[in-house]
Parts: sequence; structure tokens; C-alpha cells
Amino acid sequence: MDDGVDEGVDEELLSIGAFAARARLSAKALRLYDRLGLLAPAHVDPVTGYRYYRPGQVERARLVALLRQLDMPLARIAEVVDAGGGTEAAERLAAYWAGVEARLAGQRTLAEYLRGRLSGRSSEMYGKFVVETVDVPEQVLITEKRHTLADELPAWIGASLGRLEEAARECGGVAGVPFVAYHAEVSMESDGPAEACVPVADEAAARDWAERRGRAWETTVRVEPARRLAFTRITKAQVAHPQILAAFEAVEEWIAAHGLSQDGPCREVYFADWEAAGAEDPVCDVAFPVK
Repeated sequence: MDDGVDEGVDEELLSIGAFAARARLSAKALRLYDRLGLLAPAHVDPVTGYRYYRPGQVERARLVALLRQLDMPLARIAEVVDAGGGTEAAERLAAYWAGVEARLAGQRTLAEYLRGRLSGRSSEMYGKFVVETVDVPEQVLITEKRHTLADELPAWIGASLGRLEEAARECGGVAGVPFVAYHAEVSMESDGPAEACVPVADEAAARDWAERRGRAWETTVRVEPARRLAFTRITKAQVAHPQILAAFEAVEEWIAAHGLSQDGPCREVYFADWEAAGAEDPVCDVAFPVK
């Protein structure tokens, strides 16, 4: 038991029992906060092990308890309470909650998408996607491949395509539409890999560039043969997960319905200026090589 008060302890200190009552928390919760490094006692008796707290720690104890009700990770709780109140603490809380709301919005959309699948409304979902085919000639590609999970994918796509388009200046210039090929599923459990690809005009210059600099980025040069792609065009809003899943599945369904087979990794072909595009502007083709 550690809620007694030893003689000789500063009378301004409160035993854990008295402090718990004032903070409207349990002694068990206070011991947990101590163990987690969120609220250390002001004094621990070296002989008895009794914990003592200052009255000024009450506000921190209550704040920790409230933040834990938001399912905030311990490290983020520490950031908020260590900010000492005021604007900085409020901004850190606001940043955390904005992330929570974004995650919940994504989960809500995913739940709606799954509800449509489970209720047998697949044809209704896929019907809004128009699937076409296009023949793409042989291309020289400079590429950057990476194993990545879904939450890291958007940032990596932007960064990798930016690096490759910059490098294309040394390879005769960009000679086609950049795309990202998926050699295996990318999700929160599967990390691909994904491959960012930029067509370039000069194969010899590209191979020379890769020899000099490309290895630092795990960049390769390869020639992709001429292909026929089955694709559907989607807007910037539809690129978001899970809407884009429905686009991929719509193309897969179309391929099967037309007696074709897949002939290589699926891909996202980015033909528009992402930053300038609005939510309803077409920006991307979801495509599968077919034969």
C-alpha cells in the first residue's frame, strides 16, 4: 500500500490517495501514468515507496486522462502536456485530431465501398467507369522501385516521379506519360513493390546516367515492349483510397468479360498536373496490359 504520508514529507505534497481524490482519478490510473512516463510523482519515499504529488500536478493528471479518452498515442499525449498549455498545446491537439478525422473519413468511405460489395451492388459501382483500350508503343523507361505500404504510397509517388522527371533532362527529355506499376498488391499489409516509371527519349544517355547516378536511388533503365492497355479514366477525387479500388476492379471485370487476359503489372498513368487539378478533373488512368 502506498497512500500513507510519512512524517517529514513536505506538507504541501499529497499522498497518492489524496491526490487521486482531488484529480478525480484512481490511484491505479496514477500508477499507470507514472509507469508510462506521463505523470511522475513529485516525491517517492525511498524506504516505503509511497508516492506523493504536488497540488499543481492536478491539471496535468486530468489532461492526461482526457487525452487518453481520445485514443491518443502516448508519445502524442506527452507532446501536448509538455507544451505547458496555451496555443502550442492547442495546436498540437488540433493537428492530432485533424489526422483522426481524415482517417475516419477514409474508413467511412471504405465501409461504404465494402457495404456495396457485400450487398451485391458491384455492377452498380463498376457501371460508372468507362473502360477503353489503347495501344502504347515501345518505351525506354527510367524507373525507381520501392517496397511501400499504402499510407506511404502517395508521398513516395510524388517524390519519385519528381526525381525521375528531373533526371529525364539528362536522358533526352520526357518522352511519354509517367506511370506507377504495381508488381504486387500495395495495402496496409502488403508492400508491393511499386515502380515509378518515366519514359525518356535517349536510351544510351539514360543508361549512361543510370551508371553514373541511378544506383544511388536504386534506379534502373529498361525497355518496355509495345503493349495494349485496358484502362478507365478517373478524377482526382477518385484516386483516393478506396474509390480507386473500384476502378481497378471495374477494369478487371471488363477484361474478363471480353475474354482477354492480363499481360503485365497494373498501373496508374498520371497524365495531368496534379497540383493544378480540381477534385473533379480527370488526372489518372487505371490500366492493365492485356492480350
